[in-house]
Amino acid sequence: MANNQTAISERQLVVFDLNEEAYGVDIGAVREIIRMQEITRVPRAPRFIEGVINLRGKVIPVVDLRTRFSMPAGERTDEHRIVVVDVVGQDIGMVVDAVTEVSRVSEASIEPPSTVITTEDSDYLTGIVKTDQKLIILLDIAKVISADEAGHLSEAARHAEAA
Repeated sequence: MANNQTAISERQLVVFDLNEEAYGVDIGAVREIIRMQEITRVPRAPRFIEGVINLRGKVIPVVDLRTRFSMPAGERTDEHRIVVVDVVGQDIGMVVDAVTEVSRVSEASIEPPSTVITTEDSDYLTGIVKTDQKLIILLDIAKVISADEAGHLSEAARHAEAA
């Protein structure tokens, strides 16, 4: 019984850096983490869509999270990764500065985001994890990329595949 309670009271997160801050997403949404590769630009795509990649024969749209969150562009390094996540059944890549860890956190260490920092534009924030070393901002991937945007990304990927 104690094992079940432990499993319920913990979450497993993929933690990554973005603009010198730590962010986390539920590991269940993460398909895989890959090294940066050539990204093919898609004409007339929204500004935050960097383009598409070919991942083992499947065209995956790629979102630049810095641009998505209105952060300054950073110079790409060997640490940059593409985190491939599932957004309403669509695989989407997210460019992050570095993936730092896979971490288990207790539900008790998660606080809801302050009403001071949340707006309609930031409803993708689901909480803040307090660890001994840092704060981790939790993201709801389904809200970072809306269902409509995922559909547009899927459409862009299909067009790129057909080209």
